[in-house]
Amino acid sequence: MNMSRNYRLLVKDARQVVVVCNQGQRFLTKHGMQNLTIIENGSVVVGSDGLIAAVGPAEVIRAQYAEAAFDQVIDAAGMCVLPGLVDTHTHPVWAGDRVHEFAMKLAGATYMDVHRAGGGIHFTVEHTRSASGAQLLASLSGRLARMQRAGTTLVECKSGYGLELQTEVKMLQVVEEARRTLPINISSTYCGAHAVPKGQTVAEATQDILEVQLPQLRALMSAGTLRVDNIDVFCERGVFDLDATRSILQAGRDMGLNINFHGDELHPMNAAQLGAELGALAISHLEEVSDEGITAMAAAGTSAVLLPTTAYILRLPQPRARAMLDAGVIVALGSDFNPNAYCCSMPVVMHLACVNMRMSMPEALAAATINAAYALGRSDTHGSLEVGKHGDLLLINSPRWEHLIYQLGGHQDLIRSVVIKGHVVHDNHQTLDL
Repeated sequence: MNMSRNYRLLVKDARQVVVVCNQGQRFLTKHGMQNLTIIENGSVVVGSDGLIAAVGPAEVIRAQYAEAAFDQVIDAAGMCVLPGLVDTHTHPVWAGDRVHEFAMKLAGATYMDVHRAGGGIHFTVEHTRSASGAQLLASLSGRLARMQRAGTTLVECKSGYGLELQTEVKMLQVVEEARRTLPINISSTYCGAHAVPKGQTVAEATQDILEVQLPQLRALMSAGTLRVDNIDVFCERGVFDLDATRSILQAGRDMGLNINFHGDELHPMNAAQLGAELGALAISHLEEVSDEGITAMAAAGTSAVLLPTTAYILRLPQPRARAMLDAGVIVALGSDFNPNAYCCSMPVVMHLACVNMRMSMPEALAAATINAAYALGRSDTHGSLEVGKHGDLLLINSPRWEHLIYQLGGHQDLIRSVVIKGHVVHDNHQTLDL
């Protein structure tokens, strides 16, 4: 083999390389999630195009690439290499934190109590409407950097704190600017139907989205000034009902957006059945999903984005991860980062998924990598360490990969490096002055 050309990165001699899957699977279910592909004593090569050129046993890579030149070589002896983590559900563009509401919730107020008191989404909407794009971009960049340090290399970012055209577009433009200027990979979601604006009915809010917001979005997308990937609706009692949800999601689908929406969170709404019927790529929350909804999602290949942080913080019943896994649903995980559930860390999310939702560690990792990428329509390029995919990976300073989940909150010290497209974007290596 002629290996004289230049490569971007060699990560060599890792104790474990967690490939996740190696047959080009777009997602894993049931047994596939329990039996991840792992190479003991492996190496990874990332090409000059930022894509994975080779992954395999260290001695095989050493022989094949003996003559190759690398921009960077990382000796991963004693360490583990994993795919970059994928966070499928975040609300990271907003102004005005809600620490005061956390105190209310701890004192017993429910999510809807806070919402009715003018707090919740409405509090954030007020602050986000009055913030400048520059202010929103600065706070978003800081939050995304924090997620990246915790191992997230692909993140979904929603709008939804504008509830009217101008602010929704401002939020999506901020996400677009982050996509252009930051290394982290972004999937952008229009979530104009996040709440019914004060003083409007559901019908009026739905009409505004269908007749004002979506046409303008389509125009911006056609002009190439904005890229939007997914459409989201908060389908919930007292928010958007099933009929409104259907009409908005269908309109988004007709524009070429992936359907990826909030369903069956606080009340059983038959949102899972609706999503399956519409060919939704993903439905989030599902704390109150019915058995029929689970069956429908499994049959439709609609992924369940489970958010253990939300159930934990709001003291809701946990999503029934085991029932979904047993039924063959494609289970993914997300942080639900937002002012109501302030968590930037997918390792913490995976830990909570294992403890509170009774997932195994391999299931949780599959749900935060290949299945999370599938929920964003990106599993052909992300979510596993396979040749041709993006060279997005983590090095963790431990002899077994499970430490990333086992050590609750210890990821700051555990993650040695975060790599995106073969570039080290976060290096936690403390060198001594000699």
